[in-house]
Order: sequence, then C-alpha cells, then structure tokens
Amino acid sequence: MSALPSDMRLVLASASPRRRELIARLGIEPHTVQPAEIDETPHKGELPRDYAVRMAREKALAVTSQDYVLAGDTVVAVGRRILPKAEDEATARRCLALMSGRRHRVLSAIALRAPDGTLRERLNETVVRFKRLSEQEIDAYLATGDWHGKAGGYAIQGAAEGLIQWIQGSHSGVVGLPLYETRALLKAAGFSIG
Repeated sequence: MSALPSDMRLVLASASPRRRELIARLGIEPHTVQPAEIDETPHKGELPRDYAVRMAREKALAVTSQDYVLAGDTVVAVGRRILPKAEDEATARRCLALMSGRRHRVLSAIALRAPDGTLRERLNETVVRFKRLSEQEIDAYLATGDWHGKAGGYAIQGAAEGLIQWIQGSHSGVVGLPLYETRALLKAAGFSIG
C-alpha cells in the first residue's frame, strides 16, 4: 500500500480490528485509527435500521479531524429486536438460542465525513440463517470465545461459519464493513481508490 497525499488521508473511527483488516482489502491503510467514544444505547422504540445508521453517523461526527473519517456500525436483529454485543457467555448463549433454526438480519451501516464536512451514509442488509443448534453445538461454539464483544454473540469469520446454513447479502457486511458500499461511498466522496 502506498502513502496517500495529505488531502487523501483516512481516519478509521473504529476500535474493530476486523474493520481495519477489511478496509485493507480495498488497498487502504488508514492514516490513523481513532475509535469514537459515544453512547451506544438504542433510543426507546428505535428500529434496528435507524439505530445502525444513527450509530455510524454519530461515530463519524464524533471524531475531530480534517481528513476523511470513516465509521461503521453492525447490528444483528431478530424482527424489530436489536441483539446486544455479547460481553458474557450467558448473553451469547441467549442470542444463539434465539437465532437457532431461524433467519436474522445483519445491518451494517457506514458513514463517511469528507474534509469539507459533507456526510454520506450507506446501509447494507444481509439475511443470515443458522441451522437448528443443539445445546452441544452452542456449548462448543461458546468454548471458542469468538462470540466475545460481537453483535448477536457470533463472528461469521470464525467457527460460527460452520453453523450457518446460508446468507443472502454481504459476507463482509456481516464481518463488520460492507466492502462494496464502502468502496462506492469513498469514490462518491472523491477519495482516490482503485
């Protein structure tokens, strides 16, 4: 990856190592990584789509920089219900049991703030279906630790991939950064990308 001119630098407003790995697939090395510190509590009655877009937008706006700022948020939803990021095994177990044998949506929103302050947003929606999970399969997955800190209690790029019957949409979006939409957003904002 080559160094970008100072007017084409990108700040990645995310603490996620997965987002950094994904943006590298587009040939981009962020100038800096600066996680946005915001309140991520859903508003009362807020729908999953609206929540994902709001989080990405607020993260992009929270980072102070004269460069391009890219932020994203990934939400796992069953119906109108936003599943939490699993910080403990009990939460991950509840999420997996809820998604067992049924479809859920993964909403990956991205927001890009250009140096002139212009804000652009995109949303990717992917439908994922887990097989019907036995208690032993849930136990085995939880033992991997892949679930920790992940929306909905799983990481598709890890052992959970073997439990998923099918997906319709963007694999990279489920990981945390929909690359097609990210590339389109950067190009539309005038960011130099191959």
